[in-house]
Amino acid sequence: MTISIAEISSSLVREYLSRKGLKKTIVCMDEEHPRTEASVNNRSQLRQMLNLEALYRKSKVENSQFKTLLEIIVKHLIDGTTNELDARSLHFNTDDGMALRSQVEVPKTSHTTLLFPEKTQSFAHHKSSLTAHDQNGQGTDVDLKIPVTESKKRNKASRPRRGMMTGPVASTPEESIKKRQIRKAEYNQPLPHNEREKDDEDCLLQTVQSSLYKDHYEFAQGSSAEQLTSQMEKRVQSSLNVSNVNVSEMVLDDIDDEEMQSLPRMFFNKTITRQSWTGCPMDQQTATELKVVLLGSSLNCFSVEWRNQGFTFSEIHDLRYGIVQTKGGPCGVLASVQGFVMKKMLFEDSDGSNCFNKLRPSNSTRRKCLVLAIAEILWRAGEEKQVIVAMNSGSKHFIPAGKYKSDGVLESILLFTLDNQKALEQFLDQHIEQFESTVMGCLLLVVSAVLSRSIDKLREDMDVPTTTLIGAHGYCTQELVNLLLCGQAVSNVFDNDMELDSGNSNLMLLKGIKYNSDIGLLSLFEHYNICKVGNFLKTPRFPIWVVCSESHFSVLFGLQRELLTSHLKEFDLYYYDGLSNQQEEIRLSVCVDRSAPCSDEASELIPPLELCIRTRWKDAAVNWNDTEPIL
Repeated sequence: MTISIAEISSSLVREYLSRKGLKKTIVCMDEEHPRTEASVNNRSQLRQMLNLEALYRKSKVENSQFKTLLEIIVKHLIDGTTNELDARSLHFNTDDGMALRSQVEVPKTSHTTLLFPEKTQSFAHHKSSLTAHDQNGQGTDVDLKIPVTESKKRNKASRPRRGMMTGPVASTPEESIKKRQIRKAEYNQPLPHNEREKDDEDCLLQTVQSSLYKDHYEFAQGSSAEQLTSQMEKRVQSSLNVSNVNVSEMVLDDIDDEEMQSLPRMFFNKTITRQSWTGCPMDQQTATELKVVLLGSSLNCFSVEWRNQGFTFSEIHDLRYGIVQTKGGPCGVLASVQGFVMKKMLFEDSDGSNCFNKLRPSNSTRRKCLVLAIAEILWRAGEEKQVIVAMNSGSKHFIPAGKYKSDGVLESILLFTLDNQKALEQFLDQHIEQFESTVMGCLLLVVSAVLSRSIDKLREDMDVPTTTLIGAHGYCTQELVNLLLCGQAVSNVFDNDMELDSGNSNLMLLKGIKYNSDIGLLSLFEHYNICKVGNFLKTPRFPIWVVCSESHFSVLFGLQRELLTSHLKEFDLYYYDGLSNQQEEIRLSVCVDRSAPCSDEASELIPPLELCIRTRWKDAAVNWNDTEPIL
């Protein structure tokens, strides 16, 4: 069975609540954080998974007042008995009487750093960290970071005697797992990070452990620090044949024995500094305003369709460019992002391949396009000046009070402000897993876009300021789609603004699209004369359109930019719907022949998509090329 840290932690809390008789609290927790198949409901099994059998027996023998596993763990950590589980050293006699001690800690984060005790001169630690500042300005590291723990000060009696040399511990796999679990408890909890680096870090850990003793022994024999650095880099690089582990990002901090204080600092020359980011926790006032503008009331909650939707790509060979939608609701957001992904993939990716081959992107290519697409959407929403990006920290930052219903979404968000587009792209590239995640990935983009635009300006964009961005049945409103496509949450799709005389000399200003957009929009409502799509959306800068048809949004795109500027009689369009469980590529051959208008005698049998296409190319004939028409 796969061990889930989150579920074990939840089970630990439930065991505490159960022992304390807090039944109402358990019911509330099960409602807000339901149990899953990975939940542990047996105390004995939970003790075994946490390796607490020895501590539990000790607590019973001592007849301790602390009965819950959580209390036993806390008491154990406060008593400082975790020192007994620290890495033991192998001692070797040497002729020169020198004592050396090395300690290796490689925490499982998305960025690997080697930590040695602190006595030598401090280093510039290169890391990618997210730091949250509370309302009082106090900083707390909460995200992807390389935590540096202060080495325990040891009294003279506990130090290795001269003539003894210590090295890495030769331990069994079970002991290594236990030690890593104990060490992890000392670190600030990081945000969820990319699991793809786990195998690389395991390999790196083995490489470093096997080479450290040799390095220290060679230093004792007279090798210089620079020589050891070069040797270490060569060993690690030769041991790892992966691109994801960057040796240049490791920092070595060496011996803390008083005799070795003169040891020069060692670091790799090709150090790549990763930016440190500072964020602010979401507060209840902002969360309340967000819920009102998104859902209509702070007492409403996000549906499971929204909470569990991220930006993940299809693994079907012919549809690898497509973002998959799991359930109905956030289709407008996914289609808008899909449009910008296609723009990056087809017309801005300079890999030299033709457009058809670009429809079969590699994992790294489509991930890069997703990063750039989200960055462009947010940068435009922030008026190309400043962007606020929402990140899921995994823990709540405020306890709701008053008229606010908690659903575990906005309470756990950290907000990061960036005023540079390159910095924004770098930030998203380092944390794109947050948006790919099926936990809040889609909502993080929506919250980021709303806050980047600002709630006040967003209200000014709308015809009716009380309009919500998520409408009835969890569907996207046109205001939300326009915000993502054009950076403004206007309520209409025609060009510019329009004044409507409502009688008694009262004029109502209806707000539309202000400029030619990169990604366009076609609507079935226009076919039924319910609305008018202006040229700014109907003729975008790139041949990509979000299609609004029967309360659903999908994407239509072409591979030729010429079809926007020249009067082509025949051309192909590709259609993608992330919700339709599409299993094959849909290529539509469009023929524009004004001399032969299409008949509407059997309009009820004409696929809605064809009707949308005809709002852009009047009387166009559409050939579905042996694929089943979508009716």
